[in-house]
Amino acid sequence: MMPSIHTSVAVRRLIPSVPVLSLAAFRDGPDAGRALPSLLDNAQTRLVTSGRIAIGLALRALGVGVGDLVLVPAYHSPSMIPPVHWCGADVVFYRVLPDTCADLADIQAKLAEHAGTKAIKAIMVTHFFGIPQDLAPLRALCDARGIGLVEDCAHCFFGEHDGVAVGSSGDYAIGSSMKFFPIHEGGCLVSQRHALDTRLQSAGIGFEAKAALAALESSFSYGRLPALRMILALPLRARTLLWNAMKAARAPAGRAGATTTSSLAPSSSDSSYSFDPRWIDKRSSWFSRLTLRLASHARIVARRRRHYLALHEALQDVPGCRVLFAALPDGACPWVFPLLVDETDAVAEQLAQAGVPMVRFGATLWPGVDASVCATSVELGQRMIALPCHQALRSTELAWMIATVRGALQASVKVAA
Repeated sequence: MMPSIHTSVAVRRLIPSVPVLSLAAFRDGPDAGRALPSLLDNAQTRLVTSGRIAIGLALRALGVGVGDLVLVPAYHSPSMIPPVHWCGADVVFYRVLPDTCADLADIQAKLAEHAGTKAIKAIMVTHFFGIPQDLAPLRALCDARGIGLVEDCAHCFFGEHDGVAVGSSGDYAIGSSMKFFPIHEGGCLVSQRHALDTRLQSAGIGFEAKAALAALESSFSYGRLPALRMILALPLRARTLLWNAMKAARAPAGRAGATTTSSLAPSSSDSSYSFDPRWIDKRSSWFSRLTLRLASHARIVARRRRHYLALHEALQDVPGCRVLFAALPDGACPWVFPLLVDETDAVAEQLAQAGVPMVRFGATLWPGVDASVCATSVELGQRMIALPCHQALRSTELAWMIATVRGALQASVKVAA
């Protein structure tokens, strides 16, 4: 059982770690420019509840099954692995380069190593942190070997590399819409190369209600939509009392207050790594699908880029850290701002105590993935602190976060000295 994400300190984040709803989310705004290509531009699209569910569907569509092998980057989220096991296949990890691009030479070595044994049926490749990779060489390799390519765009809902849109190189591509839109759940499976015959159905009225209410409550908790919060205050309070009563009534004897055995939303909405196949044929909620359609894509891209560049400018010369990417490519819409920190644990603990949200991506790798498998992946996981740069951050929130991060980094350098 893999552990949950993030740090050990249970302190409320003072600013939102993910996009939250506001009226501005549906307007382009004065700083919105050209919207980059989106995963939703693909000819074939299925909106599901999470990116990991989309991975399972993509592998199933490629015919991955018992006895097959799937190549996965050694630098990864552990949520990528259970869908492979659900299909009955095994995982082989390949190295990544210091800039997080796939190590094509190591992929070729893995193909040669397993030639004549188990079939390598698919390769997963990830656009880490929203920076689109050049997948043409890997696409050519897969075509030559008859191997399926799953393009992991969980960090990269928008973007292009040399005019090639993200999501268009893989046989199938997957996305995590809840990383980029103000919604509680959501992912997508897309393809420009194959028809999608996956049929989805609603997860029920309870799921639909939870998806909408959770998105609204997250917005309210960070001071957004105050008028709507006042209007819904009594209904939301009544809903909470009713829900608590329902949980108590359904709890097994001797376990008062136990949660229901069937969750109203997938665990992926609560930062879990687990994979629940009960959600494999469920479509994303009506609320999430409507938000994807109505939210300003141009605003998402413009503000994420602006916030990323502000973080880059403020932190690039601070001692005790190094910005992972030297520049933000024109075709990139970042998920987060990745920073390599010397005294990672101390800085992360201080930031968590201060209420700064962060992602320690790769800090927990799948059991067995160590420096002998990929030293770069281990180093990235140990040193990485990724900060939010999403479109819902207010200028005051961004300024506070920058000042707090700078202070924590400077303090860590003094202690180390």
